[in-house]
Amino acid sequence: MEPQSRNRRVLVAKPRGYCAGVDRAVVAVEKALEQYGAPIYVRKQIVHNTHVVKTLESKGAIFVEETEEVPEGEIVVFSAHGVSPAVHGEARDRGLRTIDATCPLVTKVHNEAKRFAAQDYDILLIGHEGHEEVEGTSGEAPDHIQLVDGLDSVDDVRVKDPGKLVWLSQTTLSVDETNETVARLKERFPTLIDPPSDDICYATQNRQVAVKEIAAESELVIVVGSENSSNSKRLVEVALDHGADASYLVDNASFIQDAWLEGVTTVGVTSGASVPEELVEEVLAHLAERGFADVEQVESVHESMRFALPHELRKDLRAPVAQR
Repeated sequence: MEPQSRNRRVLVAKPRGYCAGVDRAVVAVEKALEQYGAPIYVRKQIVHNTHVVKTLESKGAIFVEETEEVPEGEIVVFSAHGVSPAVHGEARDRGLRTIDATCPLVTKVHNEAKRFAAQDYDILLIGHEGHEEVEGTSGEAPDHIQLVDGLDSVDDVRVKDPGKLVWLSQTTLSVDETNETVARLKERFPTLIDPPSDDICYATQNRQVAVKEIAAESELVIVVGSENSSNSKRLVEVALDHGADASYLVDNASFIQDAWLEGVTTVGVTSGASVPEELVEEVLAHLAERGFADVEQVESVHESMRFALPHELRKDLRAPVAQR
C-alpha cells in the first residue's frame, strides 16, 4: 500500500471556479447590501450555487422567484442569467429599483436576438428548456425564437424561410455538443447563419478545455458545483467523454464517497463558473486526508477578464450618500 499512496495525486484544473460574470453578480449583491442596507431582494438565484446563495442570505439578501414577491419601492437585483423585457416591465410597474447583474456576455446574446428579430429572421436558440438564461433570451423576441434542446429536437424544427435563419446559444453549453447540434441543423438547413461571434462564453469554453486536459490523465474527475448549474454539469460530461473512468458533481466535500477513490491513483478536480474557491480547497483537504496529498495545478488557458459593476450600482457608489 505504501508505494501506491506515494503515487496518489490530484490534478487541479486551471482556470476553474468564478468567471467574470459570476464575480460581478455576487459582488453586486454584496455592495448593494453595504450601500443600501438589508434587505436586498434578488430575483432567482443570483448564480447557480447553493453555498453562494446561503452566504448572501446570511448577509441580508432575500431570494424570490418573481418580482411580484418584492414589496413595492424596494431594491431588486436581477441575476447573472438575465431576464426578459417583460420582467423589466413588471419591476417598473411595481416601482422597484433595479440593479441588473446580467452577465454582459448574456446581454450580448439578447442584443443579437433583438437585432435578428428586427430583420425578421427565424432564430434557433440552442439551449436547455426551463433554464433562466433561455427564458430571458427567448423573451426578447418570442415570435421569432424557437428552442433547440439537443440533437433529438433538430427534426422538430419548423421555419418560415430557410434563407433567413440564424442560430444562437445559451452561454453555458458544452462546446462539443453545441457544435454537433449546429452541424445537424446545417444538414437540414444549409443556409443557416452563424452568430457574428461565439455565444458560448469564454469561461465555459476555458473550463471545458481545462477539464479535457486533466481527464485524459485521471481515473476520477470531481466537479464542484450545484445540480442546477448547467456549466458544472457539462464539465462532468466533458470529463467522461475525454478519458475519465468516472466523474461526479458535488456541492461540497461532504458529498464525496470513499468508494469512488478505491483503486484510483489520479483524481482530477475542477469547479463550475459559479463556485467559490473555498469549496475547492475543502475538497483538496478532504482528498489529502485520504492519501491524495500530491497536488498539481494544470493551467490550460490564462484568464484575465473582468467586468465593471452594474451601472445603477456604480452611480450610487460614487455618490457621497445613497438614498434608499
